[in-house]
Amino acid sequence: MSSTASYYPVFLNLKDKKCVVAGGGSVAERKALSLVRAGAEVTVISPECTERLKKERLKGRIRHICRGYKKGDLRNAFLVIAATDSNDVNKKISKDAPNLVNVVDTPSLCNFIVPSMVRRGPLTIAISTSGISPAMAKAIRKELEKLYGPAFASRLNALKKIRSKAMREIKDKKTRERFLKKMAAETLGKLR
Repeated sequence: MSSTASYYPVFLNLKDKKCVVAGGGSVAERKALSLVRAGAEVTVISPECTERLKKERLKGRIRHICRGYKKGDLRNAFLVIAATDSNDVNKKISKDAPNLVNVVDTPSLCNFIVPSMVRRGPLTIAISTSGISPAMAKAIRKELEKLYGPAFASRLNALKKIRSKAMREIKDKKTRERFLKKMAAETLGKLR
């Protein structure tokens, strides 16, 4: 029997959700910026933080509490990421988190892990090895980035318009489904 956790893949709508990132280094920066892009209300808790995080604070995109983590900092947080350089602090955060918690590089303290991702406009491809090999997930991500290049985003946006029109104009569900599958296949064929 394997001791590897079995994860349920999901994409979360974090718009206007309170998210806390504990830590102010480069990993915390990457996690905080990803949450900002998802529309979350992000609070970073750290005595120090990267220049980029300072700029994001000045722009009003994140809130920064300039001190170490304290019990009560996670009150009403929907999602928490512990990215401090202290295992003891990360363990406390994991224990105190009210809902979703990710402790960077320590799956045993998490109730979710963050996959490696390829983003091309509205397309998001998530890759996970269930925490077994983040390096392998990253290698697969790099291959997929080549396969689905930047042009994919514009083609997908064009498909969005075609689908919208088809939903209005093709009343028969089966006919519409065949048409949309054909359009998707043609788009993939043109991009390869």
